[in-house]
Amino acid sequence: MSDNETSRLIKGALLLSIAGLISKVFSAVYRIVLQNLTGDIGFYMYQQLYPLLGIAMMLALYGFPSAISSLTATEIEKGKTLSWQGFYRPILLILGSFHILLIAIIYFTAPLLAYLAGDASFIGLYQLTAVLFLVVPVLALFRGIQQGRYEMAPTALSQIGEQFIRVGTIIAGAWLVSRGIFQIYAIGTAAVLASLLGSFSALAILLFFYYKNRYASHAVMQVSPRGETVPWKKYIKTLLLFGIAAAMNHMTLLLMQLADTFTFVPKLIAEGTGEIAAKEMKGVFDRGQPLIQVVTIIGSSIALAIIPAISYQKLKEQRKQVMNHIQTALHIGIFIAIGAVIGLFIIFPEVNQLLYKNTQGTSVLRILIVAIAMSTISIIGASILQSLGMIVRTAVFIGISFIVKVCSNLILIPLFEMYGASIATVVSLSVLLFLVVMELYRKLPNMPLFRSVSWKSLMMASAAMVAYLLIMQGIFSAFVIEIRWLLFIYVLFISASGAVLFLFLLLKTGGLTESQIRILPKSAYLLRIYHGRKQL
Repeated sequence: MSDNETSRLIKGALLLSIAGLISKVFSAVYRIVLQNLTGDIGFYMYQQLYPLLGIAMMLALYGFPSAISSLTATEIEKGKTLSWQGFYRPILLILGSFHILLIAIIYFTAPLLAYLAGDASFIGLYQLTAVLFLVVPVLALFRGIQQGRYEMAPTALSQIGEQFIRVGTIIAGAWLVSRGIFQIYAIGTAAVLASLLGSFSALAILLFFYYKNRYASHAVMQVSPRGETVPWKKYIKTLLLFGIAAAMNHMTLLLMQLADTFTFVPKLIAEGTGEIAAKEMKGVFDRGQPLIQVVTIIGSSIALAIIPAISYQKLKEQRKQVMNHIQTALHIGIFIAIGAVIGLFIIFPEVNQLLYKNTQGTSVLRILIVAIAMSTISIIGASILQSLGMIVRTAVFIGISFIVKVCSNLILIPLFEMYGASIATVVSLSVLLFLVVMELYRKLPNMPLFRSVSWKSLMMASAAMVAYLLIMQGIFSAFVIEIRWLLFIYVLFISASGAVLFLFLLLKTGGLTESQIRILPKSAYLLRIYHGRKQL
């Protein structure tokens, strides 16, 4: 790979990361708006469908495009053109066959899925959701081809465009429900329709860029030369093994929600809880999901900005430099995750009131947000392993954590209701973190991954932040809790100022080394604080 191509690849990876961050923040925000408009029952309705919709999105956005981009890049590097008979058609046949099978499974097992979810009214919605998977092969093909020739803008813009249409459609549907124009179950139909419209808008953006740049590289579709053989075995293995594994590595939190979809309400009803009460409890429990998602994504994105500098080849050639990048990514992730968990734990009553208009479920959700620490650190660790070529293994770890979540739900929900589901999420993500850490130690022996963390600095910064938040909470909370716009200003100020205090003390007490700080964005400003730490 030439230096120019390497530069384009790194810039493209950064562009995709930014688009992913914007998309995930949108996803968290619109679910809060949806709950405000339709209440906990409406939120429950949406969350029962969201995991299946999310799986389709992950396959179309991350999994299969990654596999196709790998195949595309390989063919272009060999100087080949991508023909209809030798490339496009076999990929579409493989992906089309896989998704038709998947659609048939979802469609015909919809009654069983609805039974497992504890609500027969979802049969038609699950069958409608299956239609979304028809678009995935085409979306994945055009994303993968353009990524394979290092054109990341089409994927990034299509992702943002898709999310924008989805968010607008879902909020419009929620508003119509809140006005009584549609019944509450219309939220499910709006969710599926929003995903379909979003997918078609993404496809339109991808096709526009594809035809605009169709003569710019060897990726333009050509007539196949006679006698061209199709490497079916290679295509099937790359697409279905690598593609599904790559998608699973982006589904950690999604799979936790999938487990709750089919265990939470049925187990509560089986233990004697009324159907409406069980659905409301599920809606309250799901309030924690947007917060976990946005904090995990922000925390891991800052650390993952360092990941493109990591690869197995670089580890062999520049071991010291790569080790420093790995340690920095993990340290940043640990600091952000633990700081966020402690801060949110303290101010969660105000956050709950601000976002959802009451403090219902605060104690349960305080347990659930502990999962932020496990999810952030495990996602960073898994991303490091993937950069070192261990994509399938990390997918297996995520699959194991999903099984642990299902089993834990089945045992703990009957015993502790919502508390049981929160504990099950923390347990399953702890198992994932343990597996990832053990694999990191196996892959990187003799590297002080966690022993090198400045735990003393972390404790000092955390203690100072806790004291500050408790003092501010004691003085102001009672005055602002009932006035939403004042509460918004208060939560925004206390969150930002608490985070600044935490970061300031981390740097002042030597939580990061100078070489680690230099890797980070805006390092010049951070180094000024670091260099003045001896004066503390």
